[in-house]
Amino acid sequence: MIPVHLQPESHVPLYIQLRDQLRALVNTGDLRPGDRIPASRELAVQLGVHRTTIANAYAELESEGLIRGHVGRGTFILEEEGDAAKPQPALPPPAVNGNLRWESMFADERGEESLSRLTQAAPRGSISFLVARPATEFFPIEDLRNCTNAVWRREGSEILQFGSSDGYPPLKQVLVSMLRGEGYEAADENLLITDGCQQALDLLCKAFLRQGDTVVIENPTYSGTLAILAGARVRVLGVPVSTESGPGTTPGVDVSAIEAVLMQNRVKMIILTPDFHNPTGTTLPVAERRRLLDLAARFQVPIVEDHIYARLRARGERVPSLKQLDRSNVVIQIDSFSKIAFPGLRVGWIVAPANVIERLRLVKQTTDLHTGQLAQAIFAEYMRRGLLTRHLERTRKAYSARLCALELALAKHMPHGTKWTRPEGGMCVWVELPPGFDASELLIHVRERGVLFSPGRYFYLQNPMPNTLRLGFSDVNEREIVRGVAILADVLRIEMRKRQRGARRAEMPRVALV
Repeated sequence: MIPVHLQPESHVPLYIQLRDQLRALVNTGDLRPGDRIPASRELAVQLGVHRTTIANAYAELESEGLIRGHVGRGTFILEEEGDAAKPQPALPPPAVNGNLRWESMFADERGEESLSRLTQAAPRGSISFLVARPATEFFPIEDLRNCTNAVWRREGSEILQFGSSDGYPPLKQVLVSMLRGEGYEAADENLLITDGCQQALDLLCKAFLRQGDTVVIENPTYSGTLAILAGARVRVLGVPVSTESGPGTTPGVDVSAIEAVLMQNRVKMIILTPDFHNPTGTTLPVAERRRLLDLAARFQVPIVEDHIYARLRARGERVPSLKQLDRSNVVIQIDSFSKIAFPGLRVGWIVAPANVIERLRLVKQTTDLHTGQLAQAIFAEYMRRGLLTRHLERTRKAYSARLCALELALAKHMPHGTKWTRPEGGMCVWVELPPGFDASELLIHVRERGVLFSPGRYFYLQNPMPNTLRLGFSDVNEREIVRGVAILADVLRIEMRKRQRGARRAEMPRVALV
């Protein structure tokens, strides 16, 4: 094991601490030329950080010529200074029974367990709080069938042809009308249709970021954002999210921490979810939003605002988005139908300055040419008929009832020492177990009783809190919510009693047998 000690409380980013310590180990001779150092995945587990942190440190050391990675062999300390420029012998990956080892050819190390794989492995019949997604039972199949038939009759041949990279014009028209009704200064040139927010983030990375650029995100954050940034090979700096609410506390991302990062680093982009943040459910107050926008304008750093949950407010007063408050043109907003309607159709959009949209349009052309026109046409027809507004009202009411049921169940069943957020909407609640418990271990026992949740470790860039978990409530009915929480609480109490018995046995005086 490499003798490295990271200090999470330090103002120095973790990847810089790791880079400097590895460099020092080389300079002192503790790491010698030819030594193999752990893979990023392995070292991330040892240090309890996200693999992006390790990858960023390794990228810096490789650019300095201290280390070199070889596909299928590992990462090694270079033989001599400047050896990075020398051609390295290309050794063929070892074969197994004469077959090519494809795993050794992959460009990165994404083979570890992911949240999506956990979701796919969910047993049938489970009470699943795993994902934050719309409730299938409310999908208006007949309305969608009527809209689809109307589209086929009216323009079937046209929508089967290639379309515009920036989006199907009728859909852009109804979206612009919706945005203006919500108070946005939007026009056709400010809008790009995408295959959901995931593609929007990918396009923004390709348009704005180069390898080694610095991006600020929330910690914890949406796991899909972590995956995209890891693929972009950028430096990712996480800032904490406060889950406390009440006098003297401000929920949401720590804006003071963002300011400190901006003062110490040359940041290329900030990516945030200020409304019903995934996974914590927190919402950033208006005063902090204005302060954040002032910082972005002062340091000339664009903010990517993930607005995907904002229309799912269950209670309380609506909070204006960063884009609505923006007076310096620093906000790029990404949004999607995936949470407010039907995620399977994969249609989203980006709202940004016209020159940004034009650049993203060119990038999209090299990615997929355009988003599927049939799905765009169906949504355009659905919105023109006023059906999206009706659907959103119905689902908001249902999700509000489910959130209330979840909060009441948590208050009734969860043992003392458990804490959880109290979001005003969205699709998830963040739970903090009593200190010392590991949510991943608890999941093993809860799963045996037919209940599933997402351990918090999947959402952290660095400094994961193992006693955290996310409960997605929108696709679980009230009865199952109450039963699932009761089972979760029962298993937690059992584990707490086991721990208490173990502690008592450890405290018992030992009697010598003569």
